[in-house]
Amino acid sequence: MTSTELLQQSCAYIDGQWVQAESGERLAVTNPATLEEVGTVPDMGQQDARRAIDAAQRAFPKWSSKTAKEREQVLKEWARLIRLNAPALAALLTQEQGKPLLEARNEVMFAASFVEWFAEEAKRTYGEVIPPAHAGMRFMVQKEPVGVCAGITPWNLPSAMVTRKAAPALAAGCTMVLKPAEHTPLSALALAALAEQAGIPPGVFNVITSSRKNAAEIGAELTSNPNVAKVSFTGSTQVGKILIGQCAESVKRVSMELGGNSPFIVLQDADLKTAIQAALFAKFRNAGQTCIAPNRFFVHEAVSHDFVQGLSKAMEGLKWGDGARDGVNLGPLISAQAVEKVERHVNDALNKGAALVCGGERPEGPGYFYKPTLLTGVTPEMLMTQEETFGPVVGVGVFSREEDLLKQVNNTRMGLAAYLFSSSAARIQRLSGHLEAGIVGVNTGLIATEVAPFGGYKESGLGREGARQGIDEFMETKFICEAFVDEGNEAEVSA
Repeated sequence: MTSTELLQQSCAYIDGQWVQAESGERLAVTNPATLEEVGTVPDMGQQDARRAIDAAQRAFPKWSSKTAKEREQVLKEWARLIRLNAPALAALLTQEQGKPLLEARNEVMFAASFVEWFAEEAKRTYGEVIPPAHAGMRFMVQKEPVGVCAGITPWNLPSAMVTRKAAPALAAGCTMVLKPAEHTPLSALALAALAEQAGIPPGVFNVITSSRKNAAEIGAELTSNPNVAKVSFTGSTQVGKILIGQCAESVKRVSMELGGNSPFIVLQDADLKTAIQAALFAKFRNAGQTCIAPNRFFVHEAVSHDFVQGLSKAMEGLKWGDGARDGVNLGPLISAQAVEKVERHVNDALNKGAALVCGGERPEGPGYFYKPTLLTGVTPEMLMTQEETFGPVVGVGVFSREEDLLKQVNNTRMGLAAYLFSSSAARIQRLSGHLEAGIVGVNTGLIATEVAPFGGYKESGLGREGARQGIDEFMETKFICEAFVDEGNEAEVSA
């Protein structure tokens, strides 16, 4: 079997078996660039989710009892296979999600990096010995896997978000039921095929697929089933709040990586070339469809003209189209609804006084495309300031005083990422300390890595993914308080 045949799966994966939905229903997967069908997968429901949870529960005792070294070896083989199959995985990702092949290849390697990192972290889930409070006692703390975990992943990074959840869970000794987004199930199933080939035992990693119409009942099963100990979700804040409420009924642990409304701040002493290149990368990567994409641009009035002119010229190099075509570096949006939201935000800004520099329309032809767009004169009352646009649109606002800047930047219920550009060490230290965000990029737009914690403040989420904190999210902390008993007094104590 070729790698392409192995990876192009049309069944879900439960208990080491490739299975159909109990209902027999199927879900079509469509290329957002061409609107052509690229495959079908099972459209599963509550009973299928329960079947997967039961499989994960049966597999948990044996998997959790393996040594950290044993789990490390299997996960490292998974990472090796992901890298080995990177070209086929990237082509599949581009087909179902739309991003350019180079971006898809980078994401696949990013996915592998999480598996390798957490394979190694499995050996470093250290406990500790605490100096006892009383003589004749020993205080110890140890880490243990929480149990069966549910992972719900988004469509914008359909490979990396799978491993960012599954790798730490499996490294910790947990088992997992994962439900990918309806738009992009094929990448998750391909990763499951490689996990099976790597030797991850049946039931340890399960992937169930469904349409949006069945997503609510699957979510309800994952959040209510007593055998699920933890739910990890990446997606909208609105859905995250629903899942948190459902998990509260049985006091499940949760990790939530939710929406963002990231500020991009350019101070008067910034290196504009650096800021422009960072804006181009951070904003237009994946056509603006990342949770850490800058959404609100704050540029000092002294450099705003030069920044806008430089960014406009840089945007001329963006070539939109089918991500599988040579030279394309800007793919489609994921759906018609996504295009409509971008249009609504742009029209709202123009109606409220913003000026259009370039773009501002859909191109002709098939696919969910929107031309890369640059606006100036953006103000706080505009929708694109208040909501996450999630598209290839830059809206620039101007500021003059640092005090006013901080008020505007932090005037949001979100707090995932922030970007700050300055050549002053004092300004950088002062402002980065006041930014209400879980991640701050200073003079760079590249801020996501497996070795550092990823997560946000306020309504941008709970918990952290990546780094050593990422595996802690899947472990319980147990305190063992031991009193020593003299052997001569053992019978007396027993009596």
